[in-house]
Amino acid sequence: MDISNYSNSILPYIPFFYVIWSDDLLSTSEIDVVKTAIEEDNSLSNSDKQKLKSWLKRDSPPKNELVKSWQQLITNSNAKLIESEVYPLESFSQKVASFYCKNCTANESLQNIELHLGIQPNHYNHLFNVEVVHQAFSDRFSGSDIDAIVNAPYLQEINTFKEFLKNPVFKWDVVRDKSKARKIVLKQVQTLAAGGWGALAYPKAYGGKNNIESYASIFEQLIFVDGSLAIKFGVQFGLFGGSIQNLGRKYHHDNYLKETGETKLLGCFAMTETGHGSNVRGIKTTATYVHETQSLIIHTPGKNDNKEYIGNALDSKMASVFAQLIVGGKNKGVHAILVPLRNEKHELLPGIRIEDNGYKLGLNGVDNGKIWFNQVMVPVVNLLDKYGQIDDQGDYQSKIKNPNKRFFTMLGTLVGGRICVAKGALAGAKMSLTIAIKHALQRRQFNDSIKVQEDLLMDYPSHQLRLIPKVASSYVYHTVLQRAMHEYANSTEDKRRIETQVAGLKAIITWFATGTIQECREACGGKGYLLENRIADLKNDTDIFTTFEGDNTVLLQLAAKGVLSDFKSELNAGGFVSVLKLIGGRFTDKLATINPAYSNKVDKAHLYNPKFHLHALDFRLRRLTDSAAMRIRGYIKKGIPSYQAFLKTQTHLLALGKAYSEVLAMKWFYEFTSKLDDGPYKDLLYQIGALHGLSVIRKDATWFLEHGYLSGAKSKAIRQRVERLSTELRPHINTLVDGFGIPEHSMTAPIAN
Repeated sequence: MDISNYSNSILPYIPFFYVIWSDDLLSTSEIDVVKTAIEEDNSLSNSDKQKLKSWLKRDSPPKNELVKSWQQLITNSNAKLIESEVYPLESFSQKVASFYCKNCTANESLQNIELHLGIQPNHYNHLFNVEVVHQAFSDRFSGSDIDAIVNAPYLQEINTFKEFLKNPVFKWDVVRDKSKARKIVLKQVQTLAAGGWGALAYPKAYGGKNNIESYASIFEQLIFVDGSLAIKFGVQFGLFGGSIQNLGRKYHHDNYLKETGETKLLGCFAMTETGHGSNVRGIKTTATYVHETQSLIIHTPGKNDNKEYIGNALDSKMASVFAQLIVGGKNKGVHAILVPLRNEKHELLPGIRIEDNGYKLGLNGVDNGKIWFNQVMVPVVNLLDKYGQIDDQGDYQSKIKNPNKRFFTMLGTLVGGRICVAKGALAGAKMSLTIAIKHALQRRQFNDSIKVQEDLLMDYPSHQLRLIPKVASSYVYHTVLQRAMHEYANSTEDKRRIETQVAGLKAIITWFATGTIQECREACGGKGYLLENRIADLKNDTDIFTTFEGDNTVLLQLAAKGVLSDFKSELNAGGFVSVLKLIGGRFTDKLATINPAYSNKVDKAHLYNPKFHLHALDFRLRRLTDSAAMRIRGYIKKGIPSYQAFLKTQTHLLALGKAYSEVLAMKWFYEFTSKLDDGPYKDLLYQIGALHGLSVIRKDATWFLEHGYLSGAKSKAIRQRVERLSTELRPHINTLVDGFGIPEHSMTAPIAN
């Protein structure tokens, strides 16, 4: 073939131009990208540049004969297209050129074209009559190394626990009968208690290690075994035992905590009522103090005032009951009281009625039930009175005088439960992703009718785009929840701030998990629908996570109110109205407008920069905060009560709560990553952060476009970068899901093996 018309510098461009005109990839803006790359390529002479530019005219494209000659030039080179390379088309082009010349080297200009146009192997490998090397995955990184990095403080405890879970009692199986499932799960919980794992968060004096962070880390491992086991474990040791530990005093610890950790005392956490799900402050169950008998009378006053959906209700001998405490005829607000439910023969005590909730969508190994109390008398010492006591004279005492602060302080001690729920949901997403991706690395489907072998599912760009960004987000949320539990466990101040943070994080992460598991189910087709492949149960078991331990919609509003309340600290005092005045002053032209040069910036260095991701998400948060506050202020000025003003801005507040949580997650992840030692793993995690950050921005692209933060070109560039990053991480995707640290003995889905 005659190649005399092409200089050594032009040769590497031939495969690029062949791809461009074979698939007609170029739009006007993309032509500018290629022209810029050509202009900046110092290896090209002026005549080379003119020739290449002559092939970029949309109104005068290269002749078909010329395009065919390019194809022949490529075919004759016998070059191999290796899809797993970082710049597969640029690398392939250099191999083609090297067949015809001896001095061809890597070309950064071509790499820029490949990046900016988002050209991916599956878009063009069918165009070449050459050998295409499909490498299922790379071994450049180690899954165990990644696991060690993201779980560093708890790794030894987690690995010891994984070994413990090899006990045959934890073997997963399909069990549809709830009675049988409950017996299995109860035995598993008792086995965990015997191994000391249930008491892990309790003080050493009561059989524990005083380590709630490790407790939270092993909680997610239980999801890999069975969702029902994780929840029953959490109810017994986290909710029931946690209420004794966090709301009670030494008397309660001495009498109940050790037996709870050993499962000698099975208990439940009776907060939710049929008529008052999320509104804990409005619950109707009462605990009335009777001074003459030094007792509390626990009573369910109305038809729908019973406790409902109480896990462990059918196995428990005692309940931690949340009720309105009535002392001297005055309501002192919600408090927790330990109420015996059954005797040693497991018979219900007088005044107690319990009914089974029956079959649920999932978690049928957990014995959820309804509980009614009819004038049940318990001694006053059963009041968990860390934050509010009744003295010997029958008077109520509390160091926290403000009832609102006292209420939130009591609930704040239980924030750890929300973190565990989010970790459990995320564990379900991780396991589903692992199953779906390992399946996609084996399953082949369709080809171009020329090749004998069909293509791997994981090599389809659409499959990469639906799963790989979710793997990245899983890593971000994992490190964020580790940080949240650390903040909660080590905070000695008012826990309102961490409560606000966890409320929002729990919402966005459990919603993320629900969407991710559904995507994984679909990505596995009919195989994902089979019970043996685990995704069906993961889907059903974690679905409830979006509404228990706080309904997500309610929690986002709580987070949004926390954001607005934070402005009080800027004024030191002054109340909500003064805060609104401050916000009005902050709403300036500087915030309302964006520099056009910034909104149009599309280069790789900018779009991959953590500062851009944080700036974009923070801009949205600040804009939503200020506009929400101004709307509320406007309603209040018109004489509308503050509660009604909040209702009128409810959807706005939900967006604000979500924006706040996304900023927090991104910020905490980059703070975690910045502290790592420099090297390939740090670079990998920054790449993961970039994919997550750009994915979040892309999902809210409409808002950013409406507010002028992004131009159309920049929004398009972000979409292309998400696709490109997914492709770049494709060679490492098996390693990344291995980095989730799911034990082999828990990975029982046949399609994942």
